Amino acid sequence: MKKIFIYYSLTGNGDHVAKFMEARGYEIRKVIEKKKMPKSFFFRVLIGGYRAGRKKKGKLINYDNNIKDYSEVVIGSPVWNGRFPPAINSVLDQTDLSSAKKLAFFFYSGSGETPKVVKEVVKEFPHARIIVTKEPKNNPSETHVINKL
Repeated sequence: MKKIFIYYSLTGNGDHVAKFMEARGYEIRKVIEKKKMPKSFFFRVLIGGYRAGRKKKGKLINYDNNIKDYSEVVIGSPVWNGRFPPAINSVLDQTDLSSAKKLAFFFYSGSGETPKVVKEVVKEFPHARIIVTKEPKNNPSETHVINKL
């Protein structure tokens, strides 16, 4: 049974989770968006939140959407403006997740609140597991939820 963790990380929370996932036997596939986000926190929130709220998609660098050899797929994502960031919108658009026998979404949110995106996942992927954490990089105790996968 091959397992993969496909994730996006801007502030390092996803990278932090990826280390734990790799230790649990997941192959790691980091998503990188071609368009760089501003360095200023204020402008990242403004621009990123707007793009996420409008469900924009990002252009990805060398993204491999082939998951047919994996029985378990976990999508790791921050939550921006209550939604998926553009990079993950692109992953969801370009990847056929219906072939995954086990599917999960691992959210790392600054506020820990994710009702909009969770509702979206439940509607689109009703059998997927959903795990929500609050900034696991700054709250290492949050990574214990990985055991729920």
